[in-house]
Amino acid sequence: MMERAPHSPMAGTGWLEGWRLTFGGEDLYWEGALATIVEDPGSRVFVVLYDVTPLDESRLDQWEGGELGLHNKIRLRVQTMDGSVLAWLYVLDAYEGGLPSARYLGVLADAAEAAGAPADYVNDLRTRPCKRIGP
Repeated sequence: MMERAPHSPMAGTGWLEGWRLTFGGEDLYWEGALATIVEDPGSRVFVVLYDVTPLDESRLDQWEGGELGLHNKIRLRVQTMDGSVLAWLYVLDAYEGGLPSARYLGVLADAAEAAGAPADYVNDLRTRPCKRIGP
Protein backbone atom coordinates (compact mmCIF):
# COMPACT_ATOMS: atom_id res chain seq x y z
CA MET A 1 0.00 0.00 0.00
CA MET A 2 2.94 2.34 0.67
CA GLU A 3 3.92 2.08 -3.01
CA ARG A 4 0.45 2.65 -4.43
CA ALA A 5 -0.89 5.14 -1.88
CA PRO A 6 2.13 6.76 -0.21
CA HIS A 7 0.15 9.71 1.21
CA SER A 8 -2.51 7.58 2.90
CA PRO A 9 -1.75 6.48 6.47
CA MET A 10 -3.10 3.33 8.06
CA ALA A 11 -6.21 4.15 10.08
CA GLY A 12 -6.86 0.82 11.78
CA THR A 13 -8.01 -2.73 11.21
CA GLY A 14 -11.28 -4.56 11.29
CA TRP A 15 -13.40 -7.41 9.97
CA LEU A 16 -15.76 -7.72 7.04
CA GLU A 17 -18.49 -9.87 8.53
CA GLY A 18 -20.43 -12.08 6.11
CA TRP A 19 -17.68 -12.05 3.48
CA ARG A 20 -14.99 -14.57 2.55
CA LEU A 21 -11.53 -14.11 1.06
CA THR A 22 -11.19 -16.02 -2.18
CA PHE A 23 -9.30 -15.83 -5.45
CA GLY A 24 -10.30 -15.42 -9.06
CA GLY A 25 -9.31 -14.02 -12.42
CA GLU A 26 -6.49 -16.51 -12.89
CA ASP A 27 -6.53 -15.72 -16.60
CA LEU A 28 -6.04 -11.98 -15.93
CA TYR A 29 -2.71 -12.16 -14.12
CA TRP A 30 0.36 -14.04 -15.28
CA GLU A 31 1.31 -15.34 -11.84
CA GLY A 32 -2.02 -16.75 -10.69
CA ALA A 33 -5.40 -15.81 -9.30
CA LEU A 34 -6.00 -12.49 -7.54
CA ALA A 35 -7.50 -11.87 -4.11
CA THR A 36 -11.12 -10.81 -3.88
CA ILE A 37 -14.07 -11.21 -1.55
CA VAL A 38 -17.47 -12.84 -1.95
CA GLU A 39 -20.52 -12.76 0.28
CA ASP A 40 -20.61 -15.77 2.60
CA PRO A 41 -22.72 -15.74 5.78
CA GLY A 42 -20.72 -16.96 8.75
CA SER A 43 -17.36 -15.99 7.24
CA ARG A 44 -15.24 -12.91 7.82
CA VAL A 45 -12.21 -11.23 6.32
CA PHE A 46 -9.51 -9.29 8.19
CA VAL A 47 -8.97 -5.86 6.61
CA VAL A 48 -6.66 -2.89 7.06
CA LEU A 49 -8.22 0.56 6.84
CA TYR A 50 -6.48 3.63 5.41
CA ASP A 51 -7.25 7.35 5.31
CA VAL A 52 -6.90 7.62 1.53
CA THR A 53 -6.18 11.01 -0.03
CA PRO A 54 -7.96 12.01 -3.27
CA LEU A 55 -4.67 11.74 -5.21
CA ASP A 56 -3.96 8.26 -3.86
CA GLU A 57 -7.56 7.22 -4.51
CA SER A 58 -7.15 8.19 -8.15
CA ARG A 59 -3.92 6.18 -8.36
CA LEU A 60 -5.52 3.17 -6.68
CA ASP A 61 -8.47 3.35 -9.07
CA GLN A 62 -6.04 3.20 -11.99
CA TRP A 63 -3.88 0.47 -10.43
CA GLU A 64 -6.80 -1.75 -9.47
CA GLY A 65 -8.11 -1.58 -13.00
CA GLY A 66 -11.25 0.37 -12.24
CA GLU A 67 -10.97 2.09 -15.59
CA LEU A 68 -10.41 -1.27 -17.33
CA GLY A 69 -13.21 -3.03 -15.50
CA LEU A 70 -10.98 -5.50 -13.61
CA HIS A 71 -12.44 -4.50 -10.25
CA ASN A 72 -15.64 -2.96 -8.99
CA LYS A 73 -15.33 -0.40 -6.24
CA ILE A 74 -17.90 -1.07 -3.52
CA ARG A 75 -18.65 0.38 -0.10
CA LEU A 76 -19.06 -2.00 2.82
CA ARG A 77 -19.38 -1.78 6.58
CA VAL A 78 -16.26 -2.87 8.51
CA GLN A 79 -16.43 -3.85 12.18
CA THR A 80 -13.60 -2.29 14.20
CA MET A 81 -12.77 -2.23 17.90
CA ASP A 82 -14.39 1.22 18.03
CA GLY A 83 -17.59 0.28 16.17
CA SER A 84 -18.46 0.02 12.51
CA VAL A 85 -17.23 2.24 9.68
CA LEU A 86 -17.95 2.42 5.98
CA ALA A 87 -15.00 1.65 3.72
CA TRP A 88 -14.34 1.41 0.00
CA LEU A 89 -13.08 -1.91 -1.32
CA TYR A 90 -12.05 -3.18 -4.74
CA VAL A 91 -13.76 -6.45 -5.66
CA LEU A 92 -12.53 -8.48 -8.61
CA ASP A 93 -14.98 -8.60 -11.51
CA ALA A 94 -14.20 -12.19 -12.48
CA TYR A 95 -15.30 -15.69 -11.64
CA GLU A 96 -14.17 -17.20 -8.36
CA GLY A 97 -11.60 -19.94 -8.79
CA GLY A 98 -7.97 -20.57 -9.57
CA LEU A 99 -4.91 -20.62 -7.38
CA PRO A 100 -2.83 -17.63 -6.33
CA SER A 101 0.94 -17.86 -6.52
CA ALA A 102 2.92 -18.78 -3.42
CA ARG A 103 4.65 -15.37 -3.64
CA TYR A 104 1.33 -13.51 -3.75
CA LEU A 105 -0.06 -15.46 -0.78
CA GLY A 106 3.15 -14.70 1.11
CA VAL A 107 2.71 -10.98 0.48
CA LEU A 108 -0.89 -11.15 1.76
CA ALA A 109 0.09 -13.17 4.84
CA ASP A 110 3.04 -10.89 5.66
CA ALA A 111 0.82 -7.80 5.37
CA ALA A 112 -1.90 -9.33 7.54
CA GLU A 113 0.65 -10.34 10.16
CA ALA A 114 2.27 -6.88 10.18
CA ALA A 115 -1.17 -5.30 10.66
CA GLY A 116 -1.92 -7.48 13.67
CA ALA A 117 -4.18 -10.18 12.24
CA PRO A 118 -4.72 -13.15 14.56
CA ALA A 119 -2.12 -15.91 14.21
CA ASP A 120 -4.70 -18.48 13.05
CA TYR A 121 -5.85 -16.14 10.27
CA VAL A 122 -2.27 -15.60 9.09
CA ASN A 123 -1.60 -19.34 9.27
CA ASP A 124 -4.68 -20.02 7.14
CA LEU A 125 -3.28 -17.66 4.52
CA ARG A 126 0.16 -19.27 4.62
CA THR A 127 -1.23 -22.80 4.24
CA ARG A 128 -3.76 -22.20 1.45
CA PRO A 129 -3.30 -24.14 -1.78
CA CYS A 130 -1.21 -22.15 -4.24
CA LYS A 131 0.78 -22.27 -7.47
CA ARG A 132 4.50 -22.75 -7.29
CA ILE A 133 6.17 -20.45 -9.79
CA GLY A 134 9.72 -21.07 -10.99
CA PRO A 135 12.21 -23.83 -10.16
